[in-house]
Amino acid sequence: MENLIWKNKAGARTLTSTPFKTEETFETTVFNTPDILGEVFLLKRQVRGGGKSEIPDIIGIDKDGNVCIIEMKNVAVDASIISQVLRYAIWAETNPDSIKALWLECNSKPDDIEVAWEGLQVRILVVAPSISHSTLDVVDKINYPVDLIEVRRWAEDENEFMLVQRLEPPKPRHVTPVTGLGVYDDDFYLTNRNRQSAKVFLRYVREVEAVVKKHGWALETKRNKAYVAFKAGFFIAFQVEWIGTKTFAFGVKLPEDEAKQLPPEMTKYVKEWKYASYYIEPGKTRTGDFIPLFEAAYKRLVGE
Repeated sequence: MENLIWKNKAGARTLTSTPFKTEETFETTVFNTPDILGEVFLLKRQVRGGGKSEIPDIIGIDKDGNVCIIEMKNVAVDASIISQVLRYAIWAETNPDSIKALWLECNSKPDDIEVAWEGLQVRILVVAPSISHSTLDVVDKINYPVDLIEVRRWAEDENEFMLVQRLEPPKPRHVTPVTGLGVYDDDFYLTNRNRQSAKVFLRYVREVEAVVKKHGWALETKRNKAYVAFKAGFFIAFQVEWIGTKTFAFGVKLPEDEAKQLPPEMTKYVKEWKYASYYIEPGKTRTGDFIPLFEAAYKRLVGE
């Protein structure tokens, strides 16, 4: 049994691993804690596919506009789970109108997501307390992007601590083209956005990369269709994001009250994703002015 040592100013306490009692409790916790899945907006629970008895646990849309089929199990899972989620993914891909209806019915959906309903892209997320690493070998051979996410819990009184971990291959492996998993290089942005704006966007991305390197922050640059994120593991500290074809902004993952206390002044707070947004004015906005914000977001993320 795993133990978690919780150390604070009052001393150290030992917490025992506390599995979720039921799959319903597990699912409810994930649905009501959007930070667990990061940039995925959770749209609907228990979506029935084409009148069939089998139903995906949760459906969502990520910031790139991909439909996310989320399958949750409150037990250890292995590669056999993939055949189940493939059926859900195929249903979603062949029934875009059903997904679109759910999206349009949602009153709290983010306004910065663009979904291409024609040619819908599907992403699969499997969430369980433990996932066999052999599942990665199967994932590598199917034509959908798949995230394998382990979630484990420790609890004491009203406090809960959850470890969220994405399974990654132990070494580089052959990558085959998959549906919805684009190559977001410089040419992609230059082709799909206003070309001149894309050049400036990429310059700001490289300036942020230089800041990260200079400060020795353990962050990975992850390019996506709508943004370039700087992540520690599964979670985003800050990003450079597109607002339209010509406009872009810094997004910094901080509570609203904390962001307001630090310069520069934010453009708006995006409550759906819990980050402060700062529109970039090319030629006026200086990346260096945002270092205190970036540092605050990084320290909050890694617990410094």
